[in-house]
Amino acid sequence: MSIADIGEFGLISRVVARLETGPQVLLGPGDDGAVVAAPDGRVVASTDVLVEGRHFRRDWCTATDIGHRAAAANLADIAAMGATPTALLVAFCAPPDLDASWAEELASGLSAEAALIGASVVGGDMSSSPTLTIAVTALGDLGGRPPVVRGGAQPGDIVALAGRTGHAAAGYTILSRGFRTPKALVEAYRRPEVPYAAGPLAAQHGATAMIDVSDGLLQDLGHIATASLAAIDVRTDAFTVPDQMRDAAAALGVDPFHWLLAGGEDHALTATFPPGVPLPEGWREIGRVYDGSGITVDSKPWSGAMGWDHFR
Repeated sequence: MSIADIGEFGLISRVVARLETGPQVLLGPGDDGAVVAAPDGRVVASTDVLVEGRHFRRDWCTATDIGHRAAAANLADIAAMGATPTALLVAFCAPPDLDASWAEELASGLSAEAALIGASVVGGDMSSSPTLTIAVTALGDLGGRPPVVRGGAQPGDIVALAGRTGHAAAGYTILSRGFRTPKALVEAYRRPEVPYAAGPLAAQHGATAMIDVSDGLLQDLGHIATASLAAIDVRTDAFTVPDQMRDAAAALGVDPFHWLLAGGEDHALTATFPPGVPLPEGWREIGRVYDGSGITVDSKPWSGAMGWDHFR
């Protein structure tokens, strides 16, 4: 059955049936607004949009995959502020002839990804549109801590990384060339593995700046460098190229470090920490902050792309 067959309110009923709410949700879907507990007294908020043909393809990913990806992109932004995600609001725009089961499976993916960190989908909106579009707003709680912003890095700070980079970019390249293997890399593109807990942990350990790696490590570190009026150097010897990535890169004629350093959508977290501070569990050193401006790799300018730009 298509969305047009069951109508807006029939679709809402089916989608809401797929959603589970956690203890922080005081009032879930069904009213004009949801009510979410905010024990800290402040709410961290972020929003992101996924447009078919630009951010996802239905022949590459299932609806459940896309739900996971849409939730992850927003939940990672909350974690990068040093906060714990609590809730998602989702706006869904779709052609009327789209199969209703696709929207239900999308809801399942959104709910399942949110549940990984104890968050819930608490509401949203639906509309007809010729272009399938998913817009997500995420909310989070700081737990009494100050937010970790991009502009706090200081010369001498350690640059560290939690999570993996390059895997989703490798999967994207593989799919764009018409292949479906190695499966591990393709699955990394379809469902990122985000180190959500690493964000609040970094805040607790005194991180001076932090950002979600959504557009490429070098590009996103560039945002920290610009906001902090500092320079950042990244060391390639801090990265290990997995065997499957190395083999795929050789077969496709790609330098794997272009995936590792400039590939996005793994949603790792990168942060800066004061020198001498032990890094929290799950974080590893990858570079340093210096006086100056811009990004270098092994103390040299980077010759490749820095990352993703939505308008290029």
